Amino acid sequence: MAKQDPYAALRIKEFNIFLFVRFLLVFGWSMQFIVIEWQVYSITKDPLSLGIIGLMEIIPAFTMALFAGHIVDQNEKRNLFAICIAAFSLISLGLFLLTSDTVVGHWSTNKILYSIYALVFFGGFLRSFFGPTIFSLVALLVPKKIYHNAATWSTSTWKTASVSGALFGGFFISWIGVDKTLCLVFILVILSLIFTFLIEKKPILNKKIGEPMKESLKAGVRFVFHNKAILGVLTLDMIAVLFGGTVAILSVFAQDVLKVGPEGFGILNASISMGSIVTMFLTTYIPINRKTGKKMLVSVFIFGLSIIAFGLSSIFWVSILALFLSGAADGISMVIRQTILQLKTPDDMRGRVSSVNSMFVGSSNELGAFESGLAAKFLGASMAVVFGGTMTLLSVVGIGALNPTLRELDLTKEIEANQKED
Repeated sequence: MAKQDPYAALRIKEFNIFLFVRFLLVFGWSMQFIVIEWQVYSITKDPLSLGIIGLMEIIPAFTMALFAGHIVDQNEKRNLFAICIAAFSLISLGLFLLTSDTVVGHWSTNKILYSIYALVFFGGFLRSFFGPTIFSLVALLVPKKIYHNAATWSTSTWKTASVSGALFGGFFISWIGVDKTLCLVFILVILSLIFTFLIEKKPILNKKIGEPMKESLKAGVRFVFHNKAILGVLTLDMIAVLFGGTVAILSVFAQDVLKVGPEGFGILNASISMGSIVTMFLTTYIPINRKTGKKMLVSVFIFGLSIIAFGLSSIFWVSILALFLSGAADGISMVIRQTILQLKTPDDMRGRVSSVNSMFVGSSNELGAFESGLAAKFLGASMAVVFGGTMTLLSVVGIGALNPTLRELDLTKEIEANQKED
């Protein structure tokens, strides 16, 4: 086997442009997320309102997912990506205007709150297209033999942007205020749109252009449910994200449990992504192809333990360490999931398979936010997190026992075979 080049994907110009665009988008999106979470909780002082944000996003994201995958597989990916970014800029502009002095001084609190929910709802609709488009575009930017390397760098860039956006979002709330921070997000999104056009249009690899939507959607779902490795890894991540998502109620911990203010809120958010970044960069040097399934199960189990530790902690530095470890474990599971999907998904079905992925994992982020907010309201924030971590541990044990295909998964032969291709 040839020596692995950890920078293989970075030697491709268009892939670097894509990473830069993705960094700008996720950096802005991460800032926007925690600023809105902070603003909504500041307005309502009700953890359930944070759960409603997740619910508003999951409804369109989940219901539109399969349709979005069909559209992505039928159309050119670069232009579709640009359309998604342009639409996202409208959301950012709208949130900026809603938090500006002009609106705040003339609109009622409820009107502003419901308008924020409406824009989040639109963002959920848009998100159903973002995931499949990005997943499909990456496969068109690099040769198949370095898909696993590209998946690692793409996920690492996403997490690097997440940690930066989360960290600076908390600081910017304190430094320049909510409205100016959201204005900065809008500027970043516009910049990402400009750079997107430096990527050339890509060929449509789907040979069934014009295929009836019903047949197209059935083929995508059938493929996922017949592939035990993909189904297992998506189910595991879905349950872990659904019950182990503490991000949605971090503002409750920052304001009411740890009492660390907006700067501490940013640090808590950033610590999760920082842990992911460390492990994801390590995976570019230490491949995850051997005993892939076992590594996935172990990483999610460690994630669950870390979430429980965070829920039980009332000390700031202990909470930071617990979140860092949860992010580190989550980073490994994300790289493994993306690698499995890239290697085992046919080119003409990437949009639909990614859409099913978003229904399992992406939508569970928002449903998890609702679950966390609801549980925090009735159990208290700490017990809600401990409950979520416990459910994550039980899911690892259950899926590991019931899905031997995932448990014994090893990608060594597939990666070696791809590396031999020209």
